[in-house]
This record gives sequence, C-alpha cells and structure tokens, in this order.
Amino acid sequence: MHLSSVRLFAAVAIGAAMIAGPVRADETVSIGGSRAVLLKPPVPHASVILMPGGDGQIEAAAGGAIGHLKNNQLVRTRNAYRARGLAVLVVDADVNLKAAVDYMRAIKGPVTVIGTSRGTLRAAEGIAAGARPDALVLTSGFLSAESGSGQNVVAILGSPARLPRTLVIEHRQDGCRFTQPAGVEPFIKWAGGRARVVWLDGGVSFGNPCGAKAHHGFNGIDGRVVSLAAGFR
Repeated sequence: MHLSSVRLFAAVAIGAAMIAGPVRADETVSIGGSRAVLLKPPVPHASVILMPGGDGQIEAAAGGAIGHLKNNQLVRTRNAYRARGLAVLVVDADVNLKAAVDYMRAIKGPVTVIGTSRGTLRAAEGIAAGARPDALVLTSGFLSAESGSGQNVVAILGSPARLPRTLVIEHRQDGCRFTQPAGVEPFIKWAGGRARVVWLDGGVSFGNPCGAKAHHGFNGIDGRVVSLAAGFR
C-alpha cells in the first residue's frame, strides 16, 4: 500500500471514530456501600434505575462487569436503555433506593425506577422507606394478593398515596405463580388512578415459568418492553 493510501485510510478511520463518538465503558459505583453498575450516554436526558428479579445479587465487579443475573430481563437490556439516551443504574438487592434515586437525579432527572419480578418488591420497599422517584415501572410484578403471593406491592405500601405515577407491564401468558395476570386489575383498582397497565403478547417461553426465558421474562419481546418503560417518565 502506498504511503498516500495509508494516510488516507488513517484519516478515514479517525473521522469515523469521531463521528461514532468516544467509546463509553460502564462504571462500577458505590451507592451507600452497595455496588452498582452505571451506564451513561454522552448527554443523558433522563435516568432509570433497574431493579432485577431473583435474589437481586448482580455481583458487580470492576469496570461495570456483572457476574450474576446476566439473563434477567432488565440486566440483559441495560444497553438498550442507554441507547435511548438514558443514564442507567443497575442496582444490587441491598441498595438504599433513596440514595440511588438521589444519585441519579444529580446526573439527570427525571428518575424512573424499573423493577421486574421480585425487583418489584424491592422497589416498593425502597419507596416505603422514603425513596421518591418521579415514576415507577413494574414488570411481571408481585402486585396484589391476587398475583399469587401475600408478599406484594399493595401489602408493602399499604396506601396508594405512597405510589408514584406507575406503569404496569404484564404478559398475558405469564405463567409464574407469584405474578399471575389476575393480580393486575386489583392493583390498578387499588392505585386509584395512579397506575395504568399495558398488556403484551407474543415471544417464546420455555423452562421455569418464573424464569427469564419464559413469558414472565418477556423472552423474545425485549424491544417492546424497553420502548414502553423508557418512554414512561
């Protein structure tokens, strides 16, 4: 390759890199002693806090690495939220949600908390303890007694007055015994105008009905969930 060709190739490569913008690495941050993973676009226009299901232990390591719950619906879609211009915080089960909301509001408000499955319980517990997000999204949630568990958002909060503006996202074929679709309407009625629901269909389901690869985890329709949750604030 001639020297002039080399120079031209280098110039094109540099120009392309400048258009694409700097490579952005995820960060591991501490929220009151709890490790969390932070993802930021160059200019965020809002923030979301992602609260995974299961045991909630993401095992955040250096450089934004996540060691556990990698296939959880919120964990596996975290970059899709950043791609929509949102600052994203993936939190561990022991996080102080009030501190997390304050942390993200300092980056860019409004702040929406998004919880899935057992993460909806942890979101409710954080709100009951004083967290004040601008909005709340509950997906495949432990919403009411009719969802299938005595441990649920209604029982934790006690009064709908404590509920932020809320979006419920539920799959019509959710087969998990703790997040049954039958629990949605009682929750919406209890919320008294503070919550609305979007029902989803489709995707594929196999394995544990309460797992990430089932309808409970919105397997195959991640984009629809992200679009709804990211747009609610």
